[in-house]
Amino acid sequence: MLPLPVKRPRRLRGSDQLRGMVRETSLTPGDFIAPLFIVNGVEKAEPVESMPGIFRYSVDLALNEAGRLADLGVPGLILFGIPAYKDARGSSAWDSGEAVQSAVRAIKDKFPDMLVISDVCLCGYSDHGHCGLVAGEEILNDETLDLLAKTALSHVRAGADAVAPSDMMDGRVAAIRNVLDSEGFTDKLIISYAVKYASAYYGPFRDAAASAPRFGCRRTYQMDPANVREALREAWLDVEEAADMIMVKPALAYLDVIKAVRDEIYLPLLTYNVSGEYAMVKAAAERGWIEEEAVVLEHMLAMKRAGADLIVTYHAYDAARWLQQ
Repeated sequence: MLPLPVKRPRRLRGSDQLRGMVRETSLTPGDFIAPLFIVNGVEKAEPVESMPGIFRYSVDLALNEAGRLADLGVPGLILFGIPAYKDARGSSAWDSGEAVQSAVRAIKDKFPDMLVISDVCLCGYSDHGHCGLVAGEEILNDETLDLLAKTALSHVRAGADAVAPSDMMDGRVAAIRNVLDSEGFTDKLIISYAVKYASAYYGPFRDAAASAPRFGCRRTYQMDPANVREALREAWLDVEEAADMIMVKPALAYLDVIKAVRDEIYLPLLTYNVSGEYAMVKAAAERGWIEEEAVVLEHMLAMKRAGADLIVTYHAYDAARWLQQ
């Protein structure tokens, strides 16, 4: 007869109370940042077909969403604009009358304590769909930096608390920091998409933001999914350029990258639970193949456990509601 075990880990799992007392990773509504897609006009709530439950909102209805999120304890929003016009330079990105700038002003006026972040990129504003200026089929790095800085400046002038460059041009954080500081916005945060992979998980977002490239792909500036050491280099470069927070995107297929960055970088770390990750969960839940609440919260815990301090997620409203219940 085998001897009975003396060390019994199950002793720490015997009740809800005990499991809660020894739980290593916590999850609260304060861990989430909710993306919102903003369109021009009024009383618009345009459904995104590939992202069930997600809409493109006009500013008046975006205020309702901001209020619902604030009531649940979600502390921040990140805004993406669908502009009224597009051109080769993406000039609607820094137009003070465009959707994002208008939404920033309205949300900060009604919810001054909400952290309002603006995404800074040219892909949704340019007629070619790339994140920078183009010459032929080349994506121009240095020539793009001034335009990104102009966009960031227009957002903070509207009242944004933070700008989040997602373009992956080299040197963009320094360019934005220099312009913001020179204009007196030394208190505005830069949340850099420091580690953004050329991922297959972005498809539904490109539907929502009408930002798919018209030619080629984004692999000459977004990162190769095979690389981890390169992620650390990218993160350190943005730290050196004075980013205040950094982000790893996507999340679920890159938990190892979140952990690697967390182990080296001590700035606050975000991860982006992207559109394709969201859409897969929603599709499986609609078919009854998974329990949506349990899977979503398990995913969020995995991101926190890997080292993320904050999670940008389309599940923010539902996850916060489930946690409060």
